[in-house]
Amino acid sequence: MQKMVVNGGVKLEGEVVTGGAKNAALPILFSTLLADGEHVFHNVPDLMDIKSTRDLLESFGCETSFTDNTLKVVVRPLKTFVADYDLVRKMRASIVCLGPLLARHKQAKVSLPGGCAIGSRPINFHLNAMEQLGATCEVTSGYVVAKTEGLKGTQIIFDMPSVGATQNVLMAAVLAEGTTIIENAAKEPEIVDLANYLVKMGAKVKGAGTSIITVVGVESLSAAEHRIIPDRIEAGTLLIAGAITRGSVTVKKCNPKDLEALISKMRDCGFSIETGDDFISVNQTKTWRAVDITTAPHPGFPTDLQAQFMALMLEAEGSSIISETIFENRFMHVQELLRLNADISKKAKVCVVRGKQGQLTGAPVMATDLRASACLILAGLVAKGETNVNRIYHLDRGYEKLENKLTKLGASIKRI
Repeated sequence: MQKMVVNGGVKLEGEVVTGGAKNAALPILFSTLLADGEHVFHNVPDLMDIKSTRDLLESFGCETSFTDNTLKVVVRPLKTFVADYDLVRKMRASIVCLGPLLARHKQAKVSLPGGCAIGSRPINFHLNAMEQLGATCEVTSGYVVAKTEGLKGTQIIFDMPSVGATQNVLMAAVLAEGTTIIENAAKEPEIVDLANYLVKMGAKVKGAGTSIITVVGVESLSAAEHRIIPDRIEAGTLLIAGAITRGSVTVKKCNPKDLEALISKMRDCGFSIETGDDFISVNQTKTWRAVDITTAPHPGFPTDLQAQFMALMLEAEGSSIISETIFENRFMHVQELLRLNADISKKAKVCVVRGKQGQLTGAPVMATDLRASACLILAGLVAKGETNVNRIYHLDRGYEKLENKLTKLGASIKRI
């Protein structure tokens, strides 16, 4: 089993380029099920979750090819409508194949999904929405079995914004009869990217990125070409890497508007942050203040950056309160940070982080999920001595060769 070995104490300097967004690419790849033909996607990250998605699409009967971050999907009449457990268990996003299968083929059998164990993440929002659109859904033997005589547009109001459910409804509604209005929709940039590709295919979607999305169903869609947006979570992680090592790092080919919550909090800490149309720079800062964060749906502070920000607060002056409101089990990295001599008190969904410059010391730690992996590597960048991060297969689900990008900035890190 591979691990990452990090030697702390090196100040990061230089420029680094952000890759494509995994969380945008996955639903867009599943949207190919809505139209036969060759779909072409650029800026696709080379990740385990992308491979898992390709495997699932190929199991349906699609052909895929992947070269230099360009992924092509050729969709022909499908040979099955079953998303098998052995393929789906590896990632949560696989549930969003439900919407396009129902919309175009009027049937789907999708295994209950897997992925990081950061919370229960129930799929009731997905199933209730499909039923409102005119499908019948039954959970049996670990599978969602769904059928419809034909989806019909309706008004869907989510109790709370759900990224996956919003994506599923979007893909189902584009071929439904009539108009669908999604209220309290998720506003994440990945929703906007999906909507943009659906529009390229011929869909009629308005309001993506706001709380109300309107979809007018069409009879058919066509394959198209698209460039995946930059990964805001990777960009934020790299920015924090520069900050926590007291270095000067510029993250290029990103969208600063997608990271306004993080940038605002880092400025509150005292960091000097410069932004342009497609870059963010953090300049050398010796000390910074502790600040509180509360995770929230976009445009609030991203839950996917909570663990990384906690690592940053370990080197801050003072105490910070970190509140997690999205997932009930997303503090599993705390126990591992304690092995690095961190001073953290955890209770339910709140952590008190007592920062102190130079308190961290290297030790063997274990990654428990994707973002926890990044958090432990960030802590290792400033810990005295050597930090061994085990079970980094989690990291490879969401970061493309992160060690190479950190090495380019001067970090002492290697995969063994």
